[in-house]
Amino acid sequence: MENIGTIITTYRKKAHLSQIDLAERLQEEGIDVSSKSVSAWETGRNEISARTFLHVCRILEIPDCLEEYFGSNPKDPLAALNEEGKQKALSYIDMLVNPVSYVKGADVVPYEPAPAEKRVRSGKKKLRLYDARVSAGTGDFLDSDYYTTIEVPSKEAKNADFAVTINGDSMEPEYHDHDMVYVHRQDTLEDGEIGIFSLNDMAYIKKFRDTADGTFLISLNPKYPPIPVQPDRDSFRIFGKVCRTR
Repeated sequence: MENIGTIITTYRKKAHLSQIDLAERLQEEGIDVSSKSVSAWETGRNEISARTFLHVCRILEIPDCLEEYFGSNPKDPLAALNEEGKQKALSYIDMLVNPVSYVKGADVVPYEPAPAEKRVRSGKKKLRLYDARVSAGTGDFLDSDYYTTIEVPSKEAKNADFAVTINGDSMEPEYHDHDMVYVHRQDTLEDGEIGIFSLNDMAYIKKFRDTADGTFLISLNPKYPPIPVQPDRDSFRIFGKVCRTR
């Protein structure tokens, strides 16, 4: 169990704030305190009120006051993860909020097939931009009813049925992190074509390699090795062919 005064001191110094700076920030939020009050909290001479401590947590960006005080927070799903695991979880959270379909208050529209004539208007075409970022997302994203509807130039997305964004650098130099790609939906590809795939419930953008030596998903970035596909053991699905990067 950590001392509250120690928690405040640690995060105050991490934020490069003096005791005077912290007192002034609290005063801006309507908390009437002085630097002497901050000093008293940090040394344990006085106890800080719950209301004031919550303001301190916000100002000092203390992410989880329960974990800081008790050493763990059993209600925090990240608490059981090491630093690498937390970073992966935060990366997935970033995927959910960019686009904003899973953000509180976001206007999420379930998929409703529209007549072809309604998709194109004034040279524009409506596409579903799925939330999953390929190479990071789960492979069931195309079965989800949640997506962001975007309007793109009809000529640019002529053959596209949907769009996704890319996570990571495995397809550089041709495709970059956060690039949006248009995809023509189809369940087969020719050897050498770039596509969107699900392999064991993970989504990827890769080059499709299908030869006598086997089936592989190939990265354009040479630092990533080919990913073998074993049809008799793996859950494998082709979502479509990448037809353009935006």
